[in-house]
Amino acid sequence: MTEPSLARFGRDFADGEVLFQEGETGDHMFVVQSGKVRITKRVGQRERSLALLGPGEFVGEMAILNGKPRTATATMVEAGHCLIISAQTLEAMVAKNTEIALRLIKKLAHRLDAADALVEILMHQDPRVRVILGLERWADAVGQPTEQGTVVRLGAAELADDVGVDRSVADDVLNRLSRLRLLQQRSDGTLLISDVTRLQDFLEFLQMPSNSHGAK
Repeated sequence: MTEPSLARFGRDFADGEVLFQEGETGDHMFVVQSGKVRITKRVGQRERSLALLGPGEFVGEMAILNGKPRTATATMVEAGHCLIISAQTLEAMVAKNTEIALRLIKKLAHRLDAADALVEILMHQDPRVRVILGLERWADAVGQPTEQGTVVRLGAAELADDVGVDRSVADDVLNRLSRLRLLQQRSDGTLLISDVTRLQDFLEFLQMPSNSHGAK
C-alpha cells in the first residue's frame, strides 16, 4: 500500500489533542506526518514523559500487536497531521511489504533502547547528572540542529519530571549551564545547547569522584 493511497486515513490534530489514553483498548495506530506527539505514563501520582515523537515516527502499535490496553497516553504537543492505521490495515501492509515489517521491528528495537536509557538515567544517584543525561537524551531524540546549536523543545519543569528530580535542581543545573555558555534558555520556552560535545565533557567532570559531592 503506497503512501498516497494511505492519505485518506489521515487527519489533522490540534495542539493538546489526545490521541489515546493510558488504559484504553486500541485497534489502531498513528503515523506522525507533521507536528509532535508526547508519550506520557502515570507513575504513582506523577505523569512522566517517555518520548517526544516527530514526523516519520509511529505510536500506538503495541495495543495492536499484543491486544492489551494502551500502556501510555499520547498527546499532540504541536499541531500536525497523522495517519490512522487500523489493525487490519497494518496486518495487510506487513504481510505484503517486508520493508514495512523491517522498519517496524527496527522502531520497536529503538524504543526498547530508549526505555533502557531512561531506566539507567533514573538509577543514577546524582540528581544533577540525571538532569544533564536527560537533556542529552532529548537532544539526541528530537533535537533540531541549527547554526547556533541544537534546539530542544523542553522546559525545566518537563525536564525535572522526566528524570525524577525537584524543579529547583533542574533550574540550578540549567542556570549553571547558561553561565558556562553551554546552553541558552530562550524566551520561547526552548533550550539551545551550543555544543553537545562540550555538554558531555561537563557531564564527565561532574562524574569525577572529586566532584561527586557539593560541586557548585
